[in-house]
Amino acid sequence: MTEIIIKLLEKSDLESLYKFEVNNREYFNRLGFPRGEDYYRAETFKSIVEELIEEQDKGLNYMYLIYDKKKEIVGRVNLVSIVRGNLNKAEIGYRIGEEHQGKGYATFAVRLLLEEALKTYRLHRIEAGTSPKNIGSQVVLIKNGFQFTGRNSNFIYQNGQWIDSINFEKVLD
Repeated sequence: MTEIIIKLLEKSDLESLYKFEVNNREYFNRLGFPRGEDYYRAETFKSIVEELIEEQDKGLNYMYLIYDKKKEIVGRVNLVSIVRGNLNKAEIGYRIGEEHQGKGYATFAVRLLLEEALKTYRLHRIEAGTSPKNIGSQVVLIKNGFQFTGRNSNFIYQNGQWIDSINFEKVLD
């Protein structure tokens, strides 16, 4: 079993998360997940993290860091776009640093976050979308019991073009 933990984002994580993001900037850009210049300015990044923590406190999202056994950040796994009431759902997202690819971190981190989603946040349904080219991400979802629900054409604008989204869901309870 992969030895990782997930931990809810806190202000004390700012420096280590910033380092992770800067170190993986080119890799994430190549994958089609550019953040823009502002994101990598220290003061902007600090403001973004503070805002995310405020949103966590309001139950709007839950941002987790993935740590390996050496207590280094290897990735992120998040519950976002949380809707309560009749739907009681969220979207899941994750990203693993380049040097940590292929080690099972994403699969296990998603499993851990699904447990949190059910037990801690009492969510009913988790949704996910991936690029059609991101087979690795689709495998992570399928290994965690997600079901394919469809495809949205020209759904996300990335790197100057519209790309499709492959959609998945998992009902937790």
